[in-house]
Amino acid sequence: MTINLVFFILLHVSTISAFYLPGLAPNVFCRTPTPDSKCKTQVEVFVNRLDSVESILPYEYSYFDFCSVVNESSPVENLGQVLFGERIRPSPYKFNFLETIDCKLVCKKTFTSTDAKQQKFLKRLMKGMIFNYQQHWIIDNMPVTLCYRNSEGTEFCSRGFPIGCYVTKRGQSKESCNIRDGKNDTFYVFNHLDFEISYHSGEGETWGTAFGENGGRIIAAKVQVSSLDSQTCERNAASIRFQSTTTNGIEIPFTYSVNFKRNDEIRWSSRWDYILNSLPETRIHWFSILNSLVIVLLLTGMIAMILVRTLHKDITRYNRIMDRVSEEESLEEFGWKLVHGDVFRPPKRGMLLAVLVGNGVQLVIMSLITLLFACFGFLSPSSRGALMTCAIVCYVLLGTPAGYTSARFYRMFGGKNWKKNVWMTAIVCPGAIFSIFLILNIVLWANGSSAAIPFTTFLALLALWFCVSTPLVFLGVYCGFKNKPTEHPVRTNQIPRQVPDPTTYIGVFPSIILGGMLPFGCIFMQLFFILNSIWAHQYYYFFGFLFVVYIILILTCSETTILLCYFHLCAEDYHWWWRSFLTSGSTAVYFFLYSIYYFVSKLKISEGTSTFLYFGYTLMITFILFLFTGTIGFLACFWFVRKIYSIIKVD
Repeated sequence: MTINLVFFILLHVSTISAFYLPGLAPNVFCRTPTPDSKCKTQVEVFVNRLDSVESILPYEYSYFDFCSVVNESSPVENLGQVLFGERIRPSPYKFNFLETIDCKLVCKKTFTSTDAKQQKFLKRLMKGMIFNYQQHWIIDNMPVTLCYRNSEGTEFCSRGFPIGCYVTKRGQSKESCNIRDGKNDTFYVFNHLDFEISYHSGEGETWGTAFGENGGRIIAAKVQVSSLDSQTCERNAASIRFQSTTTNGIEIPFTYSVNFKRNDEIRWSSRWDYILNSLPETRIHWFSILNSLVIVLLLTGMIAMILVRTLHKDITRYNRIMDRVSEEESLEEFGWKLVHGDVFRPPKRGMLLAVLVGNGVQLVIMSLITLLFACFGFLSPSSRGALMTCAIVCYVLLGTPAGYTSARFYRMFGGKNWKKNVWMTAIVCPGAIFSIFLILNIVLWANGSSAAIPFTTFLALLALWFCVSTPLVFLGVYCGFKNKPTEHPVRTNQIPRQVPDPTTYIGVFPSIILGGMLPFGCIFMQLFFILNSIWAHQYYYFFGFLFVVYIILILTCSETTILLCYFHLCAEDYHWWWRSFLTSGSTAVYFFLYSIYYFVSKLKISEGTSTFLYFGYTLMITFILFLFTGTIGFLACFWFVRKIYSIIKVD
């Protein structure tokens, strides 16, 4: 039954993985506007940041001194776009709908050795080709894709296209370099673009009655790049090439052509499918994942079954002893019942533990809400930056649950300094993340990267933190201290019980390290695709499957922590508070180790700055995952301990 349920869920996820953003109105284009139609005649091309899989540093379009416009307003980016370094700007590449352009000169760039500014841009251009920087352009909210067929005959569409090609001194070049007979130590600039705009005709459609076949909706924007030393786009012209030692007399004419192609088989609502389905790296082998999920579910089911059966026998035996045997005989028993007078003894550094749990609850709820929005299609790839924006807004608005949870546990531990509890909950964890982010932002700013957030955005983040999140944390702490403290099912002895020496396999360090293996095992396969979306600049849209993994991660963290907690209580070790948090929180350690493996084996980063940025961002994600998984394990163990000690009979 469980296997059938999981299989049904995965089938459902696979059918909705490319679900489109609801409520987004399509743009209608036409050759000649009519009074009855609200259509556009001009197709605008926007440029975005340039990035590379060989560098963490993205750059704005103007960084390389390409053809640009100065007197046109730019679209307003949301918070998520700004944090990811996206800078969408208008471009001089403009054309009318259904108007074929054979060749058009946009601008001409000249580099001379006497102009220091031109030499600076020339060096940037060389660096961009060495690191294979990709341009990201946008037409009608669609990425301009570079499509080609691989050796297997399958079409592969990349959402970016290279600015040029560099043939090394050894004659090696990138896969995207389509230069024949390239010379060693030579740069080739892709200065000519051939646009192919596919559209769904309005003929026979209710929305196209005003213009018919003379209008439609854009469903794809593809481009082919070439290096042509010609202002008239002569196909037999020589390539634009120069060597690394060349610094004078370099002229680059930027040209383009446009061709429109009618395609009524694809509707506007499915226009993203050809991009998402053509990425070989993101094709998940469903049967392999199904087997992994079944193994995880069976393993967690076995843990739960063993735990329930063992506990049932223990509780029955202990209650029978209390009913039939004298108190002296009951004291001869060993196990978790003997520590009932110490199991709820407040831990050391209870304030810090309460703060970590409070911030973890904030992250758990935030991730749940964000995933639900993503599963329903509100955070699709067409809505750039929406995922990060939604996550930040949810996190800021969930300060009240964080403060309430922190206050309840802090007061249960006997704490009374509510003011300190407010400030620590609001500042410690967000401050640690913000400090790392600030250091990384300084590095980005020093390198002129577009990922460096502007000063105004920096102030906006501080305002969200101190003017919105902190007051909500105060409200949560106030409500938590106002309510009565949580009462434990058993009383705590005044004198602490001595803890026996633990055996090797249930020692503190081994149990914490082993506790994160199973939760990591259920997410490591999905981590590859998530890391690809971050560092390889690929789309991630398997949110339905990610939600299933999210639930399995919660169950696995809970059951693993409960099982290890039970073993320690049976060994008469009642120091479970911090251990339960660190046991499931050790999943983050495995994530960090996997990130090192991913960096070494999958990425081609050699720059020191990019390496520093990679591990800086990885450290931030590791800390967030530590809070998330640690909180899940702690809350599950807290519920378990209260449950078992509320059932047994204690005098």
